[in-house]
Amino acid sequence: MYELLKESIQEHASLTDEEWELCRNNFRPKRMLKRQFLLQEGDVCRELAFVEKGALYSYTVDSSGSKHVIRFAFEGWWMANLLSFFTGKPTRLHIEVLENSELLVLDRKNHDKLLEEIPAYERYHRIIVQNAYVALQQRVENALGLTAEEKYERLLEESPAFLNRVPLNLVASYLGVSPETLSRVRGNFNR
Repeated sequence: MYELLKESIQEHASLTDEEWELCRNNFRPKRMLKRQFLLQEGDVCRELAFVEKGALYSYTVDSSGSKHVIRFAFEGWWMANLLSFFTGKPTRLHIEVLENSELLVLDRKNHDKLLEEIPAYERYHRIIVQNAYVALQQRVENALGLTAEEKYERLLEESPAFLNRVPLNLVASYLGVSPETLSRVRGNFNR
């Protein structure tokens, strides 16, 4: 454990061995089983989670009980509700484990400590948050401006392995289409 986290940080910032040990010592390993919740609606998000192994997804549930998938996190990705984490307000999201997972979690106190004490970690975190914001903006633009076919095609281009790990009903929800529409679109691509 910790190998992917170290690679992720070093991809964006250089850490000395001493800085890496300080980072490492502030994270706590957490194993979770499929269908467990990392976070549920009404909770306050108190930890950032880095995925060393497995997969998670976040979603909201509307008044009719339908899930609306917001995002997924696989190996090497982060998962949290940043709005709740940084404001201390209860979340409207659920974060559920999609596959048995090994996470490295970091609470707010230790996160702030690392930001203050290790400039390379602060640089890494800034880049990760910038990338997350860009991805969120692209997701909103795609949701508002692309057809079902274009959304599916973009998903295939950007994350082809995604479809092997995520149930089709969740893929449909993520794309903002019905399962029937996704089935039709997939049929057109497989011809």
